[in-house]
Amino acid sequence: MYIKKILLAIALLGLVVLGYFSYQIYTAIFSPNTDFPTDSKAVYVPTNANFDSIRKQLKPELKNWDNFVDVAERKSYIRNLKAGHFVIEKGMNNNEIVNTLRSKNTPIYVIFNNQNRFENLAGRVSEQIEADSLSLLKTLRDTSFYSKNAIDFEDALAMYVPNKYEFYWNTSAKDFRERMLKEYKRFWNDNRLKKAEEIGLSKEQVSVLASIVKAETAEVEERDRVAGVYMNRLKKGWKLQADPTVIYALKNKLKNRDTIIRRVLYKDLEIKSPYNTYQNVGLPPGPIAMPDISAIEAVLNYEKHDYFYFVGDIKRPGYHKFAKTLRQHNINKQEYQRWINKQGIMR
Repeated sequence: MYIKKILLAIALLGLVVLGYFSYQIYTAIFSPNTDFPTDSKAVYVPTNANFDSIRKQLKPELKNWDNFVDVAERKSYIRNLKAGHFVIEKGMNNNEIVNTLRSKNTPIYVIFNNQNRFENLAGRVSEQIEADSLSLLKTLRDTSFYSKNAIDFEDALAMYVPNKYEFYWNTSAKDFRERMLKEYKRFWNDNRLKKAEEIGLSKEQVSVLASIVKAETAEVEERDRVAGVYMNRLKKGWKLQADPTVIYALKNKLKNRDTIIRRVLYKDLEIKSPYNTYQNVGLPPGPIAMPDISAIEAVLNYEKHDYFYFVGDIKRPGYHKFAKTLRQHNINKQEYQRWINKQGIMR
């Protein structure tokens, strides 16, 4: 009888111990383990990362780091890290956190606009994906890639159509470039190609003209009218005489793309450059800026009118006064020059 009591006591103690350890295991795996005030927390795992990079990001955000490590080891995560961007939700338990880090690489949005050089584009994109600016710049400047895809390097910037794109954070520089080529081909669908043909321009020429239109006016609602002026000039065989192309040529001459030029001088119009449309008939050899979608659409759907000239409107900053005749244009131009002189803008 005494032995039975001892055995019963041992069994009960075993059940208590088993229950305790079961509770500890359950708590470690299934109890909420987040410790941040926001609804979620992003974790970025670099390519070829070690577990230390996870620790630096995640440890401050968890209630019990050791419990998380234990679960991560049990689920073989520590030896099989996945690169990417992962979103940990408030209130997640360790099992959910590990499962998220193992298999839920969440896409991010990459946005770029007004990056008028590959250096700027590389810098902007590198702020949003894993690829660094140097690897991006080297990849974006790879002339063999454009040659293989029948894209003139002078037109290469136009391949990167400004927009909002969904990417995985751990996208490489080459994968970014390949995706942009696909988006470029998708953008230039049959409808847009047909419109370009109807107005007598190739898609490359549309992008070049769109870059000028974009540089001329930031007002999207005015771009189709500005595009109409340049189309009228092209049809007549006139020089475009677009100030932004002179500024582009001048910056090339100065070898400083960051130079701020607010006024084009008469001497600037004499710069010898294929981009100076005061010296050359027709379009320059490539875009002078990154043409955005609104500027491209403005060219493809340019306003049909009889205007051949335009100049800044002093009463509506950002907009322009349009003229059909040189006489009217000169009147508008003199008014603008008096205003700009009054502002003391010399360069």
